[in-house]
Amino acid sequence: MSVNAYVRTQKVAATPRSTEFRLMSEVTADMIAARDAGLTGAQLADALHRNRQVWGAFTTLCIDSGNALPHELRAGIISLGLWVDRHTSLVMTGRDTIDELINVNRTVMIGLANENGNPAPVG
Repeated sequence: MSVNAYVRTQKVAATPRSTEFRLMSEVTADMIAARDAGLTGAQLADALHRNRQVWGAFTTLCIDSGNALPHELRAGIISLGLWVDRHTSLVMTGRDTIDELINVNRTVMIGLANENGNPAPVG
C-alpha cells in the first residue's frame, strides 16, 4: 500500500527534467558499474545498449518540430546523440573506452541538476 502511494506521489511531483536526470543517473551508474567490474568491449553491451536507447529517445524528441526547447539546444542534443551512437560502436569493438560516454552523461546531468535544483552528480 505504501509503495502505491509513493508511485502516485512520484508521478505528481516528477517533471520532465527530473525524470531525464533520474534516467541519465541510472544509465550512467550502470556504465560506471560495468567499467569498474573490468568489463570491456562487447561485455559492456547491456550498459551501452541502454545508454544508446536513452540518447536515441532524446534525439527523437529533439527532432520533433513540436519540441519547445530552443533550436540551438535541440541541435546540440541531436549532435551529442549522433556522437554517442558512433562512440558506442567504437567501445563495443574495443577501439575506445566507455569513459567518454560516462563523461558526456555526467556533463548533461550537471546541466539537468542546475535546472532542477538537484545536487550535482558526484564520482
